[in-house]
Amino acid sequence: MSEYFLKWSLKRRLEQQGYRVEYRRIRVANFEIDGEAFSNNGERIAIEIKTKNDDVCRGVGQLCEALAYGYNKAILATSLRKAKKLDRKVFEYFRILLVGIDGSGRVWEL
Repeated sequence: MSEYFLKWSLKRRLEQQGYRVEYRRIRVANFEIDGEAFSNNGERIAIEIKTKNDDVCRGVGQLCEALAYGYNKAILATSLRKAKKLDRKVFEYFRILLVGIDGSGRVWEL
């Protein structure tokens, strides 16, 4: 599953929920995140996309840093197959929403 497809699917879902989504490399302290989403009430969400060959542990670190530097929420998006194999306890502890995207572009919050 390509990074473009994961980004497109997540952007579509967030826009349906009323967010404005921007994908670009955003420098946050020592890391970069893939994008961010904004709500009308000023809420900011850090977004990190991980394909099947990417390091999910690194993504968790990137999002933890984003939360420490002012983001209200964080989302890590990957394929549904990869997301189902991950232990959700770490994501719950750090308040990171784990999202799995299937081959049809449906977004599953795990």
